[in-house]
Amino acid sequence: MSVSIGLVEASPRGRLPLRLALIAGAIAAAGLLLAALTWLVMPGVAAPPPRSPFGIGFREAAPDATGLGGWLLAVQSSFSRSLQGAVQALKLGGDWMPLALLGFAYGVFHAAGPGHGKAVIAGYIVAGERTLQRGCALSFAAALLQAAVAIAIVGIGSVILGATAATMSRAGTLVETASFALVALIGFAVTWRKAGRLAAANAAGCGPDCAHVPADARAESWRERAGVVLAAGSRPCAGAVLLLVFALSQGVLWAGMLAVLAMALGTALTTTALACLAVFAKGAALRLAGGRGRVGAIAVGGLELLAAAFVLVLGLAMLTGLALGMGGA
Repeated sequence: MSVSIGLVEASPRGRLPLRLALIAGAIAAAGLLLAALTWLVMPGVAAPPPRSPFGIGFREAAPDATGLGGWLLAVQSSFSRSLQGAVQALKLGGDWMPLALLGFAYGVFHAAGPGHGKAVIAGYIVAGERTLQRGCALSFAAALLQAAVAIAIVGIGSVILGATAATMSRAGTLVETASFALVALIGFAVTWRKAGRLAAANAAGCGPDCAHVPADARAESWRERAGVVLAAGSRPCAGAVLLLVFALSQGVLWAGMLAVLAMALGTALTTTALACLAVFAKGAALRLAGGRGRVGAIAVGGLELLAAAFVLVLGLAMLTGLALGMGGA
């Protein structure tokens, strides 16, 4: 066995062209997949709306009124108006429960619509993670981080530091840029690793999980999972920021915080369901590959590479959109 490993590892440079070719092919396929999904969910993308009536917030590319994406955004808009009404009612002495329930429902529908967080988590799970518990943990951690960042930007920025709307808007842009760059970085790191394993498997004449191929130990790294959580959750929901600013203008910032935390729970619920689907789909693919020998194992390795490249392309697309003034979703 050690001899075989030595033979596989003896010429890493010889596998570099194949590795680069695999990366290029995966990026091209992921780009086509992202374009197809964008067309299906958002057949007509309009220019992003102003950041908010209060001058801050995160612009998001908005689909037209048709299709699933348009319906989901219409529902979210209705929830947003209801949330503002609940905040005003709470200010006048109303109950906090309707606000919490509306926030939770908004989070569920928001997570079901277009967004980069769930795509990053699902892509990472398909590319590497195979444990349901870890997939759910990633989803909950990212949702709670989204809420924490929104509260920090509005709460700390305006109340503690006395930041202006323009300052908070610039802070939001920096958070967006860092988040999208981290998505691309995580995607590149996993894509590079998966392409290397696939190239090594091809050189060894076996599947990616064969003992001849060095184990992908870094896929289990807590640092990598923390990076995924940061990439998926460091950009807060635009609706959460808008609600917090509205609650601040009404003098009941704590009510906005309550609603945003309820949103995080709703978002976590939906994102966790999507993560479960990704875990089960990955498990089914692995079981299917297990019965088809080397060809099936190579196919699963290709699926992992495509998922990793999808995360990379998504990050690059959002960075490009942000640079062009279109924002990210």
